[in-house]
Amino acid sequence: MPAWRGHLHGSDLTWSILFIVPYAALFAAFVIYPIGYALWMGSDPALYAELLSDPRYLRAAVNTVLFVGLAVNLQMILALLLSGFFMRRRRWIRALLVIYILPWTLPAVPAYLSFHWMFVAYPQGLPNNLLERLFGIEGPFWFDQRWLALACDIAANVWKWMPLWTLALLGGRMSIPQDLYDAADVDGASLYQRFAYITVPLLANLYLISTLVSTIWTFGDYAPVLFVSGGSPAFGSEVVSTLGFHYALDYANPPLAVAAGLSVLPLLIPAVILLMHRLKSTEVQL
Repeated sequence: MPAWRGHLHGSDLTWSILFIVPYAALFAAFVIYPIGYALWMGSDPALYAELLSDPRYLRAAVNTVLFVGLAVNLQMILALLLSGFFMRRRRWIRALLVIYILPWTLPAVPAYLSFHWMFVAYPQGLPNNLLERLFGIEGPFWFDQRWLALACDIAANVWKWMPLWTLALLGGRMSIPQDLYDAADVDGASLYQRFAYITVPLLANLYLISTLVSTIWTFGDYAPVLFVSGGSPAFGSEVVSTLGFHYALDYANPPLAVAAGLSVLPLLIPAVILLMHRLKSTEVQL
């Protein structure tokens, strides 16, 4: 007999079941059913053969790997470095931190649309105007080339989400005892040595977990590509998540869209398993 049943009898057991039923019903309706229905829609092997025969999907798959790999690593490395800068106890740095986190607090759509119009606004856009005034060179048409458009999407994603991970790593840095740095300073350790032998080892677990969470989020984040480059030019900068929109809405083929989304599971599942393993095996520490 399960342990919980040994402590509940009669009306207590009845009331406990009544309290659980609404949550179980919501979980079944909004988690189990949608996931099961999606797996059923994408269960036909012919859908994946159709995906692999579509050059747009193959290009989007490559773009997805580049988008996730570059965006996640850039934002995490920069967040680690900037967290050290924001550790300094100066008023102007604290004021700068407030401004720095604003992109993360903004809703995704207006934030990414502002990024889009920054590149295409009349007459040439802010980056091209700066290139012409500072260096006297003519800037490119950012969304007319695949790699430039994808670079704009990556830059927008880093700009939007890097403040979040900076705050997470800043909190981790603040939890490191100052005595460790003082002892290293007495021993003559340089700034680089204190970073390499104190900060990095103590933040390694937090950094890894943050990287895994960011990777999982970024795989499903369609907003940067949809609202910054729009997949220009001619599906050149599409990722799998935005290509699924076109399959479902433009081509009226929802099963193919679901199959496109499920095709990234071989990459996502190992990341989720590793994340769960780290969370389960980690003790209460940084």
